[in-house]
Amino acid sequence: MEAVWASTPWIGRVLSGIAIAFLAVDTIGKLLRVTPVIEGTLKLGYPESAAFQIGLILLVGVILYAIPRTSILGAIYLTGFLGGALASHFRIGSPLFSHILFAVYVAVFVWGGLALRNPRLLSLLIDAR
Repeated sequence: MEAVWASTPWIGRVLSGIAIAFLAVDTIGKLLRVTPVIEGTLKLGYPESAAFQIGLILLVGVILYAIPRTSILGAIYLTGFLGGALASHFRIGSPLFSHILFAVYVAVFVWGGLALRNPRLLSLLIDAR
């Protein structure tokens, strides 16, 4: 059992890395105004001009999350951002499992990765009563 707990930081880094990579690609797509990303922004009911601003907001969260000292603040920040994404998809009637809940899937990677690479947070979450 000890070997399993010893590998949790690495599993956490992998989960966090996947979340950071996905969110960074989305950020870059918004900042560079990549056509499919802009089309998605328009489908959600936002003007094309909002994509860059949303990209900057997301960039702040990704940077906060990627820095170990501010990763918990970044996870909280990204949770709010992902909640907005979930609400936007829900509002326009997107499919449940592929679009609406996708923000939840990313949040699970964000918080799961953070908890597995931070033993104090993991013990807080496990021992919470």
